[in-house]
Order: sequence, then structure tokens, then C-alpha cells
Amino acid sequence: MHPLPRVTDFKEEIDALKKQAKIKGEPYIEIVALELHKRLGMPAGNHRMATCCDAMYAMMINERGDHIISAPPKGKGSTLTIRYNL
Repeated sequence: MHPLPRVTDFKEEIDALKKQAKIKGEPYIEIVALELHKRLGMPAGNHRMATCCDAMYAMMINERGDHIISAPPKGKGSTLTIRYNL
């Protein structure tokens, strides 16, 4: 059985995605919670969605201009989309 991902696991994946986009010369990357959730082997549903969203918010750097593109009414959910500037 695959262990449930922790906040640090989601943060590491976000960091890896940001690095890949930067290598490609992208000015930013937009990450959607559902896609990040799936990348860590979690099926659709809310198994670790709150943890995923917590990690996404924690990885924002306001000084760099990172911002929320869209968020569900309660702030955490599969549609959360954040733009991280590189």
C-alpha cells in the first residue's frame, strides 16, 4: 500500500515542477490542486486534498508575485490554482 503523502511530499513535488518549468525558460507555472494530487498517486477525491492545498499555499512567495488564479469557496479543493512566478 502506498503511504499517504504529507505536506512535505507535496512541497517537494511543487519545487520539482517549478525547477522543470524554469529550466524550460517559462516565466511562471500554474499548478492545479487536482493535478498535483494525482501526481503523488492519489486518485480523484479528497483523500489528501486539504494537505495538498496547504502545501500549495505554503509554497507561495508574495514578494515574487505568486498569486491565486482560482480557489473554491472554502479555499481548499481540487480547483485551487496558483501561479508561481519563476
